[in-house]
Amino acid sequence: MLLALLAAASAQAHSGSSAPPSPGIQIPSLTHGQMAVIARYRGDILDLAQRQTVTDPTFRRLYNHGNLQFTYCLWGLMPGSLGDEESPFNECSHAYLATAKALLAHMATMPAAEREAKALISDIDADMVRSGASWILCQYSGEAFSTGAVIEPRWRDMVFHLPSLAVFLATIAALIGAGWSIFGAQRVRAVSPTRAG
Repeated sequence: MLLALLAAASAQAHSGSSAPPSPGIQIPSLTHGQMAVIARYRGDILDLAQRQTVTDPTFRRLYNHGNLQFTYCLWGLMPGSLGDEESPFNECSHAYLATAKALLAHMATMPAAEREAKALISDIDADMVRSGASWILCQYSGEAFSTGAVIEPRWRDMVFHLPSLAVFLATIAALIGAGWSIFGAQRVRAVSPTRAG
C-alpha cells in the first residue's frame, strides 16, 4: 500500500478546478451541501443501477466511472472526506458523488428505471431543501467533472491533514503487525524442532 501511495504521489493527478474539462461525458458540479445529501442516497442510487438489465453506453460509462472514482477515493473510508474541505480526499469525494447524481439523472431518462429514479430524485430534492444543501459551498463546489478523467486524492497533502495521516500510519502499523504475526510465527515453528533436538 505504501508503494502504491508513493507511486500515486509521484504521478499527481490534475486538479479539475485549474484545468479545462477532459473529453468524455461532462458531469455537473455539486455543492458541498448537496454532496452530503447524495452520500446518504448513494447506496439507493447504486441499488437501482444494479437492477437495470437494459442499459446504454452513457449509463455504463457513468456507472463504471463512479465506481472507479470511488475506489481511487479509498471507498470513502478516510475521515473528513465528506465534511472537511481541507481533507486530501474531499475533491475526489465530490467527483464520485457528482457522478452518482449524474447517473441517477440519466436513469430518469431510461424507460425501465424512470419511475423509480424520479421518485428517488424527489426524495433527494426534498432532503436538499430541508438541509439548505445548495447554500453550503466549498472550494470544489463549482468544479465540473468528466468521465474522461479520474480525480485522485491529493496524496502529498496527507502529511498536513492529521486525521488522514493518522489513518495512514495506523494502516501501515497494522500491516507490519499482521506481517510480523504471520511470518514471525512461521519462523518460530520452523526453528522450534531444531532447538528441541
